[in-house]
Amino acid sequence: MAKSVIDPGHAGGRTDPEACNPITGLQEADVNLAVSKLVAHYLDTAGCLVRLTRTEKEQPETDSLQYRCDVANYWGADLFVSLHCNSATNPAAKGFEIYTTKGNTGADRIATCITNQVAATFPELPIRVDWSDGDVDKEENFYVLRYTNAPAVLVEMAFISNPEEAALLADPTWQDEMARAIARGVTDWLSK
Repeated sequence: MAKSVIDPGHAGGRTDPEACNPITGLQEADVNLAVSKLVAHYLDTAGCLVRLTRTEKEQPETDSLQYRCDVANYWGADLFVSLHCNSATNPAAKGFEIYTTKGNTGADRIATCITNQVAATFPELPIRVDWSDGDVDKEENFYVLRYTNAPAVLVEMAFISNPEEAALLADPTWQDEMARAIARGVTDWLSK
């Protein structure tokens, strides 16, 4: 049975600051946690073993990025998915994007499976991709991607700084649809 770790990015404040919509005050940590719990539920229903790196808004130990990696590493996770809301100084910035570490890695196919499901579920949501290496994921050296032993991806669901996308991120129905799409992407990867 596959072991999946879902990481609700950020914990709100302290040493792990989160993005926040400047007009509505919508906080990234809240959205990440809500969607992560839904993804965990759908993966559990699909027969996966699932762990969350945090289950509450503020858990001091989760301020440590290494703690989040350790949850996956000590458990022997088969994959790690970190969920986030993007932010930019330009409020017009919009879209979904997914990151892996640099080079061709075991996470590339997970990124493609999740992206395909998100694109099918939200045809109006721009998918921000980087085809320079032949696949959709963008590549960065983010800590949780670099120090997690399992194939790991970091999902930026939408821009919390964009008024239209912030409204979507705050909508429980949209959150549920995004969670289902991410979970389907994971199960697609597991079935191949």
